[in-house]
Amino acid sequence: MTDATASGPLAGVTVLDLTNVLAGPYAAYQLALMGADVIKVETPDGGDLARRLGTSAELNAQLLGISFLAQNAQKRSITLDLKTPGGAEALRRLVATADVLVENFRPGVLERLGFGWDALRALNSRLILCQVSGFGQTGPMRTKPAYDQIIQGYSGMMSVTGTDETGPLRAGFPLADTIGGLAAAFAISSALAGRARTGVGAVIDVSMLETAVTAMGWVVSNLLVDGHEPRPLGNDNGTAAPSGAFATGDGMLNIAANKQEQFEVLCTLVDRPDLVADERFAERESRKAHRAALTAELEAALAARSATEWEDVLSSAGVPAAAVLRVDEMLRSPQIRERGLVHELPFPGGGDEPLRVLGNGIRIDGVPSAPVTAPPLLGEHTDEILAALGYTADEVAALHEEGAV
Repeated sequence: MTDATASGPLAGVTVLDLTNVLAGPYAAYQLALMGADVIKVETPDGGDLARRLGTSAELNAQLLGISFLAQNAQKRSITLDLKTPGGAEALRRLVATADVLVENFRPGVLERLGFGWDALRALNSRLILCQVSGFGQTGPMRTKPAYDQIIQGYSGMMSVTGTDETGPLRAGFPLADTIGGLAAAFAISSALAGRARTGVGAVIDVSMLETAVTAMGWVVSNLLVDGHEPRPLGNDNGTAAPSGAFATGDGMLNIAANKQEQFEVLCTLVDRPDLVADERFAERESRKAHRAALTAELEAALAARSATEWEDVLSSAGVPAAAVLRVDEMLRSPQIRERGLVHELPFPGGGDEPLRVLGNGIRIDGVPSAPVTAPPLLGEHTDEILAALGYTADEVAALHEEGAV
């Protein structure tokens, strides 16, 4: 374990991160933020594909793509070619000393490399293996390749995003990958708690498709329980009205007046108390049935002030409301700044400008979960990790000569 990972609830836990791109690396990043020593095992010929993904072509060429930088701080990198005898043996030694192995190969690949669950368990009966895949380790789609967009479409997420005229639409960020990564981190943490009681490891099968479906919540439940076919509602929340995004005199404002008393306060504050007595809007279900008419009435009244002004007025009166922000506006907001979500690290490999990355929004005993070390250069810690495993300098040199590292 490095000094940088010596604190946090997962201090003392060693995680082998054999993942690529987003869902798996994001899961391992959450564990690193909680104090685990995460060793990223990468191929010598380029490593994680995310090293070449991002808006900066220059960083991509340096194998420091922004997609990689975003979720690999606080990790150490070792390069291993698992198809060589030396690389496979080095992984076996790592497995024998690890607590967790996370991988997101297609189902069957780990077995073909000689590291199926039986082989791993024989090396370390306490090991927790977490396998993240698009569709899960079983089922007719188990071997199909999948990225976030594939899962967003197949899960039904895209079918309920946008409007009847604009949909189906994908979310503007990798929602399915992130949810799958969070689910994996949660499952690993749970398995570690279970192992503390039993002393025995476990194998975890995380399906990005299934975790995406569960995240849809009442959209799916309405169909399962009531037979109600979901449809895209744009910025409206189908469970209540007025609940959605509304135009103001300047900017869009999200309002969620889901309770009767909140609706009545809203009408008073926008100087339209008459809406409360209007039979179209008097009750919850009637407001939903006449949503478009209610929106038109409210937006006419909201035109008197800006979104930020209305946010203050409504929120202070107990009506949930907040301006719809751009990403740059969100990052500058006093709330985000006060909470310390963005952290500055030295740029990998040096450089005049610091690297700014996100934590995870979780505070423990009042302290944000923050990375301390920068994302690693490819293979930056290879020799250090091998030495900790007991390899001599000559043996490390031989592995380099073999092309195993």
